[in-house]
Amino acid sequence: MKHNHNHNNAPGPQLVPVRFEFTHPTARTVCVAGTFNHWQPEAKTLHSSGGSWWKETNLAPGTYEYCFVVDGQWMPDPRAKETVDNPFGGKNSILKVSPKT
Repeated sequence: MKHNHNHNNAPGPQLVPVRFEFTHPTARTVCVAGTFNHWQPEAKTLHSSGGSWWKETNLAPGTYEYCFVVDGQWMPDPRAKETVDNPFGGKNSILKVSPKT
């Protein structure tokens, strides 16, 4: 019998803590969707506290596109320093995650 042993114990990319923040006093639900979660908003629902919404997550270093989904409406992050056109006529926000130092 042949055994295939993988002895490659090299660590994966170092994850970096990231905090998404959004303010919307009348929103009922806010999610974040992007290339880091295959554009699945239900995977990253933000927590709320008096109209302020936030979500902490860990991401590998890299550049990501994302949008907030506020009560079903997709919108770019108003705090994002960069945006890019998306194929739906809107904008996606750009998030650049640097490696931990």
